[in-house]
Amino acid sequence: MVVIRGVGGGSPVRPGRGGRGGPGGFALGGAGEAQGAGAASAVVAPAAVGLLALQEGAPAADRDARGARRAQALLRELAGLQADLLAGRLEASRLGTLAALADGETPADPALAAALAAIALRARIELARLSHERSSSRD
Repeated sequence: MVVIRGVGGGSPVRPGRGGRGGPGGFALGGAGEAQGAGAASAVVAPAAVGLLALQEGAPAADRDARGARRAQALLRELAGLQADLLAGRLEASRLGTLAALADGETPADPALAAALAAIALRARIELARLSHERSSSRD
């Protein structure tokens, strides 16, 4: 004979057993209903957390991809800035692009986030240095 246990882990219910409300019988309402609802929500909660984790996976990957593209663009602009400075010219459009790329969202991957932060810091330093040089040359 198979023993079936309820959601709340209460007393076993055996098939073919008659009677209402007796031990092992079926009863509606009361404390048993509240216990069953609590147990059901306890089962739903981990499932909901799992679904949220799956939904969070795609945006994290998207943030990482955008962060990697931004880091590459920052490196290209910094290399272009270096070439411009070595050639003795300075394009204002490059400085604007560099300033725009220096700020943005943080990637989900900690290693990528640290690398991007270091590159963005270097860009901000160059922008501040060039801004300082321009303001002191005007004085």
